[in-house]
Amino acid sequence: MGGRRASAAAAIALLLASCGGGEAQDKKGGRGPSGPPQVGFVVIQPSNVPVVTQLSGRVTAFQSSEVRPQVAGLIRKRLFTEGSIVRQGQTLYQIDPSIYEAQVAEAQANLQSARANAQAAQTRAARFRPLAQMQAVSEQEYTDAAAQARQAQAAIAQNNAQLRTAQINLRFTRVPAPITGRIGRSLFTEGALVTTNQAEPLAVIQRTDPVYVDIQQSSAELLTLRRALAKGGAAPTRAVVRLTLEDGSDYGQTGVVEFSEVTVNESTGTVTLRARFPNAEGILLPGMFVRASFAQAIDTQAFLVPQAGLSRDPRGNATVYVVGPGNRAVARTVVAERTEGGYWVVTQGLAAGDKVIVQGTANLRPDIAVRPVPATTPQRIEPPKKSTGGTAAGGQAKGG
Repeated sequence: MGGRRASAAAAIALLLASCGGGEAQDKKGGRGPSGPPQVGFVVIQPSNVPVVTQLSGRVTAFQSSEVRPQVAGLIRKRLFTEGSIVRQGQTLYQIDPSIYEAQVAEAQANLQSARANAQAAQTRAARFRPLAQMQAVSEQEYTDAAAQARQAQAAIAQNNAQLRTAQINLRFTRVPAPITGRIGRSLFTEGALVTTNQAEPLAVIQRTDPVYVDIQQSSAELLTLRRALAKGGAAPTRAVVRLTLEDGSDYGQTGVVEFSEVTVNESTGTVTLRARFPNAEGILLPGMFVRASFAQAIDTQAFLVPQAGLSRDPRGNATVYVVGPGNRAVARTVVAERTEGGYWVVTQGLAAGDKVIVQGTANLRPDIAVRPVPATTPQRIEPPKKSTGGTAAGGQAKGG
């Protein structure tokens, strides 16, 4: 029994010695993990990257009209439902027409009187004409008669205009909708007295399909963009706008920037950009606060670097590793202020053709030797090789 234990202990000791010698041999020969680490790289080239801007904005109605009376009087009826859709020309209020109907009747009577006077004056002038030629009446009498006939015709025109004015005022007693849209609450009730110069409107109509979104951009940002366009580092583009609603959700439909103001607001230092959006479902309401994201230009000299290849130091500076001369890792400080999908947009610090390391970056240090391969190359993982000494030792142990 004691002999077997001694033999087994000797075999185990020999096996451990054999394994230790193998590890020492691997370290001495350089076949182990002491070689340069394998890293994956991508070759970067300039890309056309949209310059995306995020700004705040307010929704405004596509059309807005205040319903105001054009004649004075008492409101007899309100002929619409508050909050409903009204059509252009639809009667909204009925103002008491009594006084205006009387004015129309008076104007009609005055016009008839003027026409009668004109007929008498024209007949008198026609009779005086041959008499004046025969010198039966003086030329002055004929001249006066002809002038009275022309004055009578002018009186007809004046009374006709007064009649049209009275008819227009009578028509204004039925207050129509100036535009098609959704009408709000009525600010005046039946029996209220309204005038043509009152401060408050009767109601407000707004057209909300489509709608406008007024976006505020600082004049400094706009100036920077225009300088970039002038230098050739950016190209203009048609701005397609996306909206983020107040609850953080995406609106789902895109709009287009239609124009930009030509003046800067002196109190805020901003320029207003106006975008147009479809709003068939009525989700966007006038006065609503939104966030607008859109591309004002295309950066033609930016580089897209996978996010795995960029890190930041404690100061917040962006850093990437590139494959330098002699296959050594070189740290580069770059400018990367925004992302585009799964990439960082690098605007400074890199050049076309640089090999940016995006795999195996965990243990990288500046100026260490690396074994670079394209990032798409799969890593080969081989099982450990069995040493001869270990097999022999195992045989001895088995034999013991």
